[in-house]
Amino acid sequence: MSKRLFISITLAISFFFSITAQNNSSGPPKPPVGKRWVLNPDFSDEFNGSELDKTKWLDHHPTWKGRAPGLFLPSQVSVKDGYLQLKGGKMEKDTMVGNQNFNIKGAAVVSKKTALFGYYECRVKAAATTMSTTFWFSGGGGIGPKGCDRYHQEWDIQECIGREGEFKGKYFASGMHSNAHYWYTECNGKRHDYRAAQVRYEDNEVASKEFHTYGGWWRDEISASYYYDNREPKHQRFFDSITKAPMDKPMFMRLVHETYPFPWIALPTDEELADDTKNTVYYDWVRGYKLIDLKEKNECELESQIKLYNEGVFFENSILEAKSSKTLLIPVSYKTNLNRDIVLTLTDNSKKVVHTTTFKALAGYANLEYELQLNSELNVGNYQLVSHLTPADGEKRDMIDINTLIISIAN
Repeated sequence: MSKRLFISITLAISFFFSITAQNNSSGPPKPPVGKRWVLNPDFSDEFNGSELDKTKWLDHHPTWKGRAPGLFLPSQVSVKDGYLQLKGGKMEKDTMVGNQNFNIKGAAVVSKKTALFGYYECRVKAAATTMSTTFWFSGGGGIGPKGCDRYHQEWDIQECIGREGEFKGKYFASGMHSNAHYWYTECNGKRHDYRAAQVRYEDNEVASKEFHTYGGWWRDEISASYYYDNREPKHQRFFDSITKAPMDKPMFMRLVHETYPFPWIALPTDEELADDTKNTVYYDWVRGYKLIDLKEKNECELESQIKLYNEGVFFENSILEAKSSKTLLIPVSYKTNLNRDIVLTLTDNSKKVVHTTTFKALAGYANLEYELQLNSELNVGNYQLVSHLTPADGEKRDMIDINTLIISIAN
């Protein structure tokens, strides 16, 4: 084997294992009591096909050509090998668009529908260049409080680059960087960029080394929470000094590979733009979730199609202390990919069954307080409440998950 061939194979193997690194944790945070998360198909894609799903996505930005010198081109967008791929490149010759000169190829994918609130996440490996890897929303806005002023919204879950360098913004090469912009235009036409305090997660490795999961919960008009891999969430309050509900309009999801302004971040070199092991962003998947009521029906079956959850029933704590009553409130949550049954069996210290009941668990991630209605009050002492998650109308032998809660009854 020639030395050149050996090096090529080694690089290919190294790159393969790099882009198929561990599957970072994913899924929405615990929903509020009485609610459940379900996948929103308009903003969810596993990118397992051979082309971009044109029913969901545009392969270009409809209102922005790109930040010069990086021009968004549909040719730089592809779906293959299980990934959405956005590829940077050097243009053969300079191209003038309006009064701007472009000589670098970038890419943008934009949702066809708008989102209002919800949880959104993606698993992505950044390109190893100074071009961006981003996951954000913008649009909406409207008339300001004076009637002649206007505002525009932008919510950035993640913005990063893939390598460091001798430039001011080199910190963008690692971790997670989340911003919320309130673009405000005064009646006289003067424009302002009012930002919420940035949320940042630090990391020792550049974003292009491995895949990472970036998530954002657009909670309401005034706040958001952010999630980076397995780490605890960080929270943000939007800028609300001009309007009290600054993020109140629907926005489009955007996955963008762009150039950043020099000298804050250096432009990519011709060499790295020509290197296929460095010049491409890999989006493994993008998922959107919406909150619905606990018992609300949902026709979408994406959870089961992609086997989203490790299904189970989860009690808030290992022990529940309660007073003797015919009604016990049981804090419980569950994750299911299909509609399931949850069978609850209450036993005393002698393992005698005191009560059993079954309730429906509609697909999704739910959080509830279940009212356990008993025939009589329990005596003082400890009891075991065992949950069995089974197929809907199934039998115990089809059990999917089991969990146990100790209930301690006092006077």
